[in-house]
Amino acid sequence: MVSSGWCFLAAMIVAYGVANLLQSVAAARTTVHHTFDPALLLRLAGHRTYLIGLGCQVAGFVLAFLARRDLPLFLVQASVAAGLGVTAVLGVVVLKWRLPAAEVALLVLLFAGISALVLSARPAPSKQLGTAGLVALGAALAVIGVLGFFAVRLHGSPGSVALGSLAGMAFSAAAVAARPLASAPSVEAFARDPLLYLLIAHSLVGQLLLGLAMQRGSTTAAVAAMDAAGAVPAAIVGLLLLDDKIWPGREWLAAAGFLVTLAAVIGLTRYAEPQHHHKVAPELDRPMVGVGSPVRPG
Repeated sequence: MVSSGWCFLAAMIVAYGVANLLQSVAAARTTVHHTFDPALLLRLAGHRTYLIGLGCQVAGFVLAFLARRDLPLFLVQASVAAGLGVTAVLGVVVLKWRLPAAEVALLVLLFAGISALVLSARPAPSKQLGTAGLVALGAALAVIGVLGFFAVRLHGSPGSVALGSLAGMAFSAAAVAARPLASAPSVEAFARDPLLYLLIAHSLVGQLLLGLAMQRGSTTAAVAAMDAAGAVPAAIVGLLLLDDKIWPGREWLAAAGFLVTLAAVIGLTRYAEPQHHHKVAPELDRPMVGVGSPVRPG
């Protein structure tokens, strides 16, 4: 019997691809921020495009959550990167992006790596995380927040990659929390599980960091950095602690697919060209006053 996780996985890729595109458009129309200010999310929420993109991302998040119930983290997290392909195609068709040949080649390589992972992944339920796992996820949240406070001062592509990488770490931690949480036996157990609140906290921090990353240059570079940084920790934790499975005899295919996928997303952080350009206003170094502040195009 075919696991429903495969259907959720395919729908997740499309949802994340559309979400990346719409949120990048909204981020490009919002003044660039150089402080780790959560008010950016409120300002972005003033754009209908961002809200639609956020809705797509929430849909992708839910679909990914459902896929993680049966599918291993190394597959689900790596497949999130496939949304880059959807984003790139829509960007070319709708927004007239011009992708360099190197970026197109890397996107093809990305799909090849993910295809190998799909062939090697074996559906199976997850083990539960113990108290030590909960403490580790809480500590990771604090570390990512501190690093984000300093990384937000970086400009251009370095800032895009650094903030995107931190967003990936936050989303990776959320994925680790989601894998055992998806097997909760009841709604009551689901609502009482500390993993739910760690998942929400990591997701909000990741969303803020991704918005900041998208303001600083290439959408592809920001999302690729996020995917690269998010895939490795989740894959390691899933295989070592959560009982993720690989079909017997296909371990080499899983390893090759993961390495190819990782190489492709790292390459995209280097070769992806900026699609947006911003002017930096002098007052941007001061904290924003509130939601009512006017949104100035970059």
